[in-house]
Amino acid sequence: MTAQILPLVIGAPQIILIVVVVLLLFGGKKIPELMRGLGSGIKEFKDASKEDKSEKSEDSK
Repeated sequence: MTAQILPLVIGAPQIILIVVVVLLLFGGKKIPELMRGLGSGIKEFKDASKEDKSEKSEDSK
């Protein structure tokens, strides 16, 4: 018996289901706080990757 790997396809119904579940779990008031934290985490990651790239380019000179 062979294992088949199904591609993960996320369409509109799946996204709607995810949004409904998140709303039920966290409520409307908590979601902006979660998104703010996620945004700041992404910003820190981008800043760190830019610093790493600049260090690598300085080392190669």
